[in-house]
Amino acid sequence: MKGTIKIDSDQCKGCGFCVEACPNDVIEIGSQRNAMGYFYAVVKKAKGKDDKGCTGCSLCAIMCPEVAIEVYREKR
Repeated sequence: MKGTIKIDSDQCKGCGFCVEACPNDVIEIGSQRNAMGYFYAVVKKAKGKDDKGCTGCSLCAIMCPEVAIEVYREKR
């Protein structure tokens, strides 16, 4: 299953729980700060055809204490 995530950079506090929870290594902490001064989580760029990408498993959203992540799954 394919999925995508949307991270609300204004809500994210950069705790890294989503980074640790993602089984496909799709998320990282970025190099820019949000309005609150936190380095926020971002979706990594695809590295090539071997990159599995987001599967829509929702582990990142479940782990996020700020509820800053929305998960979307593609219908087949």
